[in-house]
Amino acid sequence: MDFDVVIVGAGPSGLAAACRLLQLARDAGTEVSVAVIEKGAEIGAHILSGAVLETTALDELFPDWRERGAPVRTAVTADEVHWLRNPTADIKVPDLFIPHPMHNQGNYIISLGRLCQWLGQQAEELGANLFPGFAGAEVLYEDGRVVGVLTGDLGRGADGREKASFQPGYALRGKYTIFAEGCRGHLGKELMETYQLRADCDPQHYGIGIKEIWSIDPARHREGLVVHTFGWPLDSSTEGGGFLYHAADNQVYLGFIIALNYSNPYLNPFEEFQRWKQHPRIRDCLEGGQRVSYGARAVNKGGLQSLPKLVFPGGLLTGCEAGFLNGAKIKGTHTAMKTGMLAAESVFAAMGEGDAAPAELASFETAVRDSWVWRELHAARNFGPAQKKFGLFPGSAFIWLDQNLFRGRLPFTLHSPQPDHAGLQRAADAAQISYPKPDGRISFDRLSSVFLSSTNHEEDQPCHLRLAEPAVPIQSNLPLYAEPAQRYCPAGVYEVVTAADGQRRLQINAQNCVHCKTCDIKDPAQNIRWVTPEGGGGPNYSGM
Repeated sequence: MDFDVVIVGAGPSGLAAACRLLQLARDAGTEVSVAVIEKGAEIGAHILSGAVLETTALDELFPDWRERGAPVRTAVTADEVHWLRNPTADIKVPDLFIPHPMHNQGNYIISLGRLCQWLGQQAEELGANLFPGFAGAEVLYEDGRVVGVLTGDLGRGADGREKASFQPGYALRGKYTIFAEGCRGHLGKELMETYQLRADCDPQHYGIGIKEIWSIDPARHREGLVVHTFGWPLDSSTEGGGFLYHAADNQVYLGFIIALNYSNPYLNPFEEFQRWKQHPRIRDCLEGGQRVSYGARAVNKGGLQSLPKLVFPGGLLTGCEAGFLNGAKIKGTHTAMKTGMLAAESVFAAMGEGDAAPAELASFETAVRDSWVWRELHAARNFGPAQKKFGLFPGSAFIWLDQNLFRGRLPFTLHSPQPDHAGLQRAADAAQISYPKPDGRISFDRLSSVFLSSTNHEEDQPCHLRLAEPAVPIQSNLPLYAEPAQRYCPAGVYEVVTAADGQRRLQINAQNCVHCKTCDIKDPAQNIRWVTPEGGGGPNYSGM
């Protein structure tokens, strides 16, 4: 199937790119064929974010978004940041000491999944071809140029053989392909290796974000309130924190993010989230409420220093695929949308040049550098590295000086050259962590949580979690690091089991996978490769 432009991923960046391309074509009186593929069963099914939205890019893309009925309605009414000192005490941080970018006046508490559904409707009305349930499985190359993607086969058994229901994937070809898969996209990872796009930047850095939606007692609800926390239950050398957003209809969106450069192999991000909810500052809000949804997703946090080269022959990287999240603001939707829009403008201009169009769109790199996205990331460039380099309190003091006094204009740039997976201590040198059992009211286990994510995979299909060396988990990771995959996965995918003969093996429960990509990032041996399962598989988030 041939199109002018193929877009991989129907998140905010990919959909903004589709909308902008078709707006430009409409305004110019020309026709452009655009295909957007999405591995989730429907648009928004795999979207998970906090989320507090800064509307900068949305204002540019659809100035009349309010009249169009965009699901952006809950304005932020108040901001609070709390230092959780210990399991029972906390201190509210005075506004004066909160880093300037973390203030949220003028922003909105939203469901990013619902916003993507709305963007998908706008794209379809403009003429985009949306293909939910079709996963981009392979990049198509011709003579060193990307010419599209191949979607995954359906109906292969676990042994790789064709079943009676077999349907081959489609080759979707385009003059240009925009990759907008989100954080740690597996095709983007391949492209970075193929074209050496990361040759001149720091490693990308990541966090694992775990989120729940609760319906709570109206007496405990303050619509529009945004709460962030730092400190307990993490120690001062482990970067992370929690959020609690009071959305509409007596719901709260809450979650916890832990940087994946943590060192203790016994740390369990899911269990840290459950502990965090037991703090009185959080528990008092949830008491008597009901948990509605659960999900998890990696977030990139490397910032400006970790941005790869964005272009290569025939294609572009946008949004979280490249790593445009602003860590100082804890926001990436507006930057994802804007980079998608800039990609669309570069592609449209190149298509107007006909046969003279360049294979590699350097104009996109230039446009990004000239945009407010680059200025934002440049001002925030020392935020993440300072936390890693200095620790909680010295790092916080540095960030306050950097952001509030110098507004990100200090004459130097900090770097974090160590990849996240390389930071683990040996298990023999680390303190084991004892986590309390879930109470079934505020804290829960992983399997009941995965149930709330509506995760589903066809079980008789090839495993999408590939081990480069099957022996590594037991022969190396287990004795050296107590096999941390058992703990860092927020969905209980990895288990070390012992057979009747005493032999141990790593069991992979791939049907539980919520597509967070943590294993692909944190495995100390870099032995796990996440590839796409059958299209339509995975979580089916509702309003996340």
